[in-house]
Amino acid sequence: MAVIMDLDVNSLADRAAVFIDGAYLTKILDVDFGKPKIDLARFSDILCGEYERLRTYYYNCMPYQSNPSTEEESRRFASMDKFVYTLRKLPRFEVKLGRLGLVGGEFVQKRVDIALAADLVRLSCGRMIGKAVIVTGDSDFLPAIEAAKEAGVLVTLFYSESSIHDELLSAVDERTPIDQDLIDLVAR
Repeated sequence: MAVIMDLDVNSLADRAAVFIDGAYLTKILDVDFGKPKIDLARFSDILCGEYERLRTYYYNCMPYQSNPSTEEESRRFASMDKFVYTLRKLPRFEVKLGRLGLVGGEFVQKRVDIALAADLVRLSCGRMIGKAVIVTGDSDFLPAIEAAKEAGVLVTLFYSESSIHDELLSAVDERTPIDQDLIDLVAR
């Protein structure tokens, strides 16, 4: 005997997921706002507006450590490790870490953008969310944003006016600059 579950499709449409490019957010907090400490759970809830927050996805990489590591490398790594541990304990938070790769003598994040894009498409096409809130300035997400919109998801971008790609602004449904008023609301 098959059991048919009656899912309330309207309730799924009332849910949002927040996708945070951690390196981007850290950069704009440092450069634009003087390195404030913010409450990421409150930040996420505010970004969702009237939508229920399904989950916040936070994407980043651990800092580089040589072997043996320097004192500064160890300090940065321990600080990020503590931050990630704290985030993972927050309700409805998921941390996804990529890896640092050495490209042309410079360290770059690997697997971070593709993880964000894959989650955005998976949740959108799976009809798990009605709204996707993205915190980034990177135009690499354009194909994933288009897929989410084609699945009927409202895509909202929160960004810094000092660091944003024009194509990204054009691709999303709604756009809101992160300003001092928002930072003041979520400051710890």
